[in-house]
Amino acid sequence: MSAGYPLIDIPFDKRHTCWFCAEPCDRQFHYQALTHCPHPSLAVPACKECQLIANKNPLTSIWDCHSAVKDELMQRYAKHLAIGENWTKEELEEADFTCKVFEGFKKSAWFMYEVAKTRVSYVPWPISLNGVLLEDSKYSADFEFDGMHYSSLSKAIAHYAKMLGLDKAFLTELVAAVGRQRFGYAVRVARINIVATQAVKRLVINDILAEQAAD
Repeated sequence: MSAGYPLIDIPFDKRHTCWFCAEPCDRQFHYQALTHCPHPSLAVPACKECQLIANKNPLTSIWDCHSAVKDELMQRYAKHLAIGENWTKEELEEADFTCKVFEGFKKSAWFMYEVAKTRVSYVPWPISLNGVLLEDSKYSADFEFDGMHYSSLSKAIAHYAKMLGLDKAFLTELVAAVGRQRFGYAVRVARINIVATQAVKRLVINDILAEQAAD
């Protein structure tokens, strides 16, 4: 993606802070807005992990992308997050672990939980470009399709990929290319190309993007 996209306005106290998870960062994620995207192309500060996740899950807006990053972080750090569900800080401190392995767990577990919880629950600051706030009042992370409700677009993609045995990465790219409103079309294309090679799938994506650019 182009490095020429404008960087969002960054509050003084958020300098060098990942927009997705609040971790310290020294890089940017460049979001390329397609025709259906409700905002222009832009760049947000990002840590390495969130940048890599976001690159694979741009979806239909920077806000959908944020939800996808959050969903992936929750999945990756499920074991860390489970610590807070199974223990309190006091219980860990008072636990009598004699094994060296568990003693190490006792010392680091709560810290790992707090870091993971902070990252997945972080709410990014509102996006503005050159002092102009991007309108997000009409955006909702929730997504409905075929009578089913999902907490995010990425959750819907994961559900259909698993249920129909589809290539999740391909379906994600299709949805990013055609937009939320054509989710059903993206699923149909993914099903038609369920046994296609990666080269053919890339051609399909490129053809869709070319058609949209020509409209």
